[in-house]
Amino acid sequence: MNSMLKADTPLYLGIDGGGSKCRVVIASSDQQILGEGLSGPANPLRGMKIATDSILAATQQALTCAGLSFNDMSRLIAGAGLAGVNVPKYFQLFSDWQHPFQSLYLTSDLHIACVGAHQGQDGAVVIVGTGSCGLSSVNGVLTEMGGHGFPYGDNGSGAWFGMMLLHTVLLSMDGLAPPTMMTNLLLNELAVYDSMGLVSYFMHATPTTYAKFAPLVFTAAEAGDASALKLVEQGATFITAIAQRLLATNPPRLSFIGGLAVKILPYLPAKVQQKVTPALQEPELGAIWFAHQQNQAQSIAKSL
Repeated sequence: MNSMLKADTPLYLGIDGGGSKCRVVIASSDQQILGEGLSGPANPLRGMKIATDSILAATQQALTCAGLSFNDMSRLIAGAGLAGVNVPKYFQLFSDWQHPFQSLYLTSDLHIACVGAHQGQDGAVVIVGTGSCGLSSVNGVLTEMGGHGFPYGDNGSGAWFGMMLLHTVLLSMDGLAPPTMMTNLLLNELAVYDSMGLVSYFMHATPTTYAKFAPLVFTAAEAGDASALKLVEQGATFITAIAQRLLATNPPRLSFIGGLAVKILPYLPAKVQQKVTPALQEPELGAIWFAHQQNQAQSIAKSL
């Protein structure tokens, strides 16, 4: 292995940078995984230094895992899918970054999720995790929706379900909405006893905090709670709209990924469920595919 790594062969770095963690892989040109790394948030909205430090820390872990040294960072052809770079300001900031890699190809975390899900081929992906969004890639045309951020976007996401859970429970506790088993589920989960306890806990909540409690809505819905079912159906309507908009672009495959995907799928229309196929690879491997494609295209352009 070491002789292969030390040879003058291309090495690829795939970066999946989100708002809570950054996951990277180092791979050979034939996609053999050589090393992996994990660190903190890599969303530039949290600050460029935080994002770049996370990328470098995760990359150093992956280099060590692969039996490579810090100096080998300059050999890496990097593909980075980062949350937040759909905003032009942050895309430009990262484009101007004096990175230590051989090259860096930049796109959104949603794009690499789609590339990975379909192994570099055409397809569409719906993400239902802390946030919600969708993207299709068909004949070189990208169609993207959602991803605008919580609370003004991300309908049907974990953050949205968590916020609506709290909203519904507080109304119910005040006698302004019907009783719901979600009340006891949430109170027990937090070990608080009244509405002020809930408000105190969520006073400075992040989207990640809200999303942590989203499964309680589905627990109550599966037990037949009317208020929870109403929330799930509302969230499923949002996600269905994303899926149908993507399917209108005629992608050959559609995949759902994210922590809530398996929860929401049974509540979607049968016509949508029938179109869903499993994601083939993880987003960080999608970033490898993306880097490989962009590097080849650049090489061809230089040879012309």
